[in-house]
Amino acid sequence: MSRKNIHIAVIVSTIDEEYQSDILSGIRQYAFANGITLEHFVAFGNVGGDMRHDTGEYNIFNLANFKRFDGVILVINTIQLADSMENVIAKVRKAGIPAVFIDKDVPDFYTIGIDNEAAMANMVEHFIVHHGFTRLNFVSGPEDNVESQLRLKAYRDTLAKHGIALEEKRIYHGNFMSKDGTDAVNAFLRSELAPPQAIICSNDLMAIAAMNALTQNGIRVPEDVAVSGFDYIYNGRNFAPSLTSVQRPLERAGQLACQAIVNALRGIPQERSIMLDTKCMFSHSCGCNEAPQMDIDEFKKRNFNVLEHYQNDISLVRRLSSALTECDDLDKITVNLQRFIPEMECKEFYLCLCESWKQGLMKDEMAEYYLIDVLSPSDSIVTGFGDVIQVLLAYKDEKFFKMEEFHVSEMLPGLFDEKNEPGNYYFAPLHFRERCIGYCVMKDSAFPTHSKLFHNAMLNISNALESVRKIICLDEVTQKLNRLYTIDPLANLNNRNGFRLSTQQLYSYCINTKKPVMLMFLDMDGLKMINDTYGHKHGDTAIIAMSDALRVACTGGEICCRFGGDEFIIFAADYTEERAMILKNSIERILQETNETSDLPYTIAASIGYHIAVPERGVDLFQLATIADNIMYAEKKKKKTSRYLKRRTELPVLSSALPKEQGTAEAGCETAEKQI
Repeated sequence: MSRKNIHIAVIVSTIDEEYQSDILSGIRQYAFANGITLEHFVAFGNVGGDMRHDTGEYNIFNLANFKRFDGVILVINTIQLADSMENVIAKVRKAGIPAVFIDKDVPDFYTIGIDNEAAMANMVEHFIVHHGFTRLNFVSGPEDNVESQLRLKAYRDTLAKHGIALEEKRIYHGNFMSKDGTDAVNAFLRSELAPPQAIICSNDLMAIAAMNALTQNGIRVPEDVAVSGFDYIYNGRNFAPSLTSVQRPLERAGQLACQAIVNALRGIPQERSIMLDTKCMFSHSCGCNEAPQMDIDEFKKRNFNVLEHYQNDISLVRRLSSALTECDDLDKITVNLQRFIPEMECKEFYLCLCESWKQGLMKDEMAEYYLIDVLSPSDSIVTGFGDVIQVLLAYKDEKFFKMEEFHVSEMLPGLFDEKNEPGNYYFAPLHFRERCIGYCVMKDSAFPTHSKLFHNAMLNISNALESVRKIICLDEVTQKLNRLYTIDPLANLNNRNGFRLSTQQLYSYCINTKKPVMLMFLDMDGLKMINDTYGHKHGDTAIIAMSDALRVACTGGEICCRFGGDEFIIFAADYTEERAMILKNSIERILQETNETSDLPYTIAASIGYHIAVPERGVDLFQLATIADNIMYAEKKKKKTSRYLKRRTELPVLSSALPKEQGTAEAGCETAEKQI
């Protein structure tokens, strides 16, 4: 070992269940007694049957950089996705560190387990020999789970041993989840087979649910149907009737797993595989009463403590959920989390985000379906956490502090610092469905292992971050849509809508304050000739050059617009004749410089006319623009390029709001407005 302190990674899923909790308790007991730091990588898979959610949860195992640890303990049978399980095993094997698997025998690694087959065979035999039952139904676990396979094999073989015919319809394949017990009973009751005398379950969760389902259907346990489980959990021991089950030394398994890592590091010889004894605890649910019962006073005290902690956790998570629901940016998430982290009673807390956590828009805004990509980002992380991790929130020694971003291989900066006190770290995933957002890290808190609501808290944080991501992305979408509505994409200037919106307030101000406005109308010379002779790409080049000239020249608050085709408008408030002439000359000079410095086979030029007036109420901005248009057209007719121009029709008379001498300029006010 290259350092003094020992660090052991623990890979486990669904730690709020008693099986996992008891194993972890044993691991922590040994680690605490021997000054070992544990880094738990915790998932909550197989919660709602959503494969996408499970993918997001199990991704936390990809964070574990096994090469940096002295050893690893894997409660691998709690991982329901076979691909995730095999991926973890492959990474552990590649890291070359001592590894202990609990309840799963993997070649070349240490194993702490029990003889599932013998334990279940003893249970089935008890029903056959002691009770004389021949109609035995069985509730199995996942078909790809080794423990489940061995327990089912024991059921089949024991029936065969006693000459009882196997009826496949008496077997229900579940997933070790509570609802499987309910579903199994409902399936058995619908079956055309004779009712079972006993229902043997592969774990206690399914057995307890099965007893409830039987009772709801008016079937007594054990008088009408006997029931058994496997694991001997607290709720089963204290259920009514108390559950017959298989007792497993789970805490002892955790202790031995931790000890096996230390022995391997110290070079102490040991067996590769240790099989622990089990014991069938026959209790009221099968009609026996051999299992010891908990003292009633002890039962009351424990239940009171459990209920009190649960109520406190409910209050915490409810308030956290309510606070995070109101968050519409990262700062608000940070502020609200700072209120609740001290209540979790942890020494350290870190909220770590993938660098790309808020991706959701395709980089090419012109790409098809980019709006849909906000909800289902195609460029988000599903496997792993990227390269760079950003820390949104860091808390240590009762203080919040700023932590710089770091490379994902570190997992957490300073994690292996010799100055750190030994303790227990918990790494939990943050994700939305299968999309990775980041992860949380907590040190020395009972909240992850003793609360049924730890996962809910992580989901609340994940959902809040996802909501903020959507808000960020939708803001970007809104900006893009606004741009599409108001900006001409080729010229990168206001289009007609943008021009109207940009000038509205200034124009009203000038009306109210009697300030003059200037409207300048520009029409490119010979654009049709450029398009016809050199193609529309060159026509686009000419339009872009014209637009660039306007942007360079208009530095005094003027508002530019591509009115359409080869026409442009400039608006300015509180303008003078002198400034208008300077602007006109500046545009012409810039175009001349462009022609002199470019190698284009044509000249970029424009005819320009402007009109300055103090606007009156009832006179639309585009009426003034029409006057400027006609002044521009008079100039254009003087040029040789006029042969490329369309002849203008006679213009109608403007409203009486304009001076009489401008009558001919009133042409086309209504037409122009309709075009807008």
